Amino acid sequence: MRLAPLCAVGCRTWLRRCKSSLWGVALALAAGACAAQEVTIAVSHSTLSLPIFVADSLKLFAEERIAVTTRECIGGHRCIKLMLDGEVPLATAAEMPVMLNSLTRSDFAIVATFVTSKRDIKLIAHKSAGIKTASDLRGKRVGTIQGTSAHYFLDGLLLFHGIDPRAVELVPLAPEQIPAALKEGQIAAAAIWEPFANRSTRALAADAVVIPSVAIYTETFNLLATRKFIAERETDVVKVLRALARAQRLIRERPQQAQAILRERLHEDQSFVDATWRDFDYRMSLNQPLVSTLEGEARWAVREGHARRDSQIPNFLQFVAPEPLRQVDPRAVTLVK
Repeated sequence: MRLAPLCAVGCRTWLRRCKSSLWGVALALAAGACAAQEVTIAVSHSTLSLPIFVADSLKLFAEERIAVTTRECIGGHRCIKLMLDGEVPLATAAEMPVMLNSLTRSDFAIVATFVTSKRDIKLIAHKSAGIKTASDLRGKRVGTIQGTSAHYFLDGLLLFHGIDPRAVELVPLAPEQIPAALKEGQIAAAAIWEPFANRSTRALAADAVVIPSVAIYTETFNLLATRKFIAERETDVVKVLRALARAQRLIRERPQQAQAILRERLHEDQSFVDATWRDFDYRMSLNQPLVSTLEGEARWAVREGHARRDSQIPNFLQFVAPEPLRQVDPRAVTLVK
């Protein structure tokens, strides 16, 4: 008996047909062939995670015969920690936490970049603190999340404007603390990603100013997996990526439906969606700029003391596992070996 075609027409339908038959062995085999494997993904509470939210809400994972459970965390730096601590096999994170962890371990890899953004991270400041431009940040208390893409963005913006990052007082905070810290005057400005950037501007109301930032940094948001999971369950990684590719098409073709899911998952209103919707490019890729960004961030981390001075910068191509994405969309993989 050929099981694959039977699964293609739907497990439930075929199993109902088999109930009255005597093919008990065939029934058991078909049930096993059609059963969805289970996997948990640590997912950041962020607009960047929209493809996962869409695939989960619309049962796209289930349609690819993979039973996905999402475990939400605030910030990719926390999601990757869950994965590296062995609590989940898959996680979402920007490339910055990938870089920092790659300096001390090698048991994980990026399987796909599924979102990029030049405007996710924003610098929010108090007008009443005398801040109108980046130059006004000298001597001010500026909050951010150390060791994350927001931290890297802040340093890059300061350097672009000729400001030594040591000329500001860096205040390490958790992302969820930043809106209140701004509102209460604990900090004069903050570099933070969405949705906390928008929440910060709302908290400051008329006193808020968003410091203009040139396109000095493109943030990548990635699906990560342990090497053990890739080796043992590569087929399931492919299923997850196929579901995400379908979700990305839906985001482009049915934006109103995708926006409704985003509002529900982030507990935000349409004004937030309208203000930030065009800040994100939901497309799957594994390309050379990702590797170049990781290399640049590693040099920055060592130079600025965010990593050990004697850290060896790895070959970041070794932290990319392109084969699952090649099976989904070969054109999306453009890495240069």
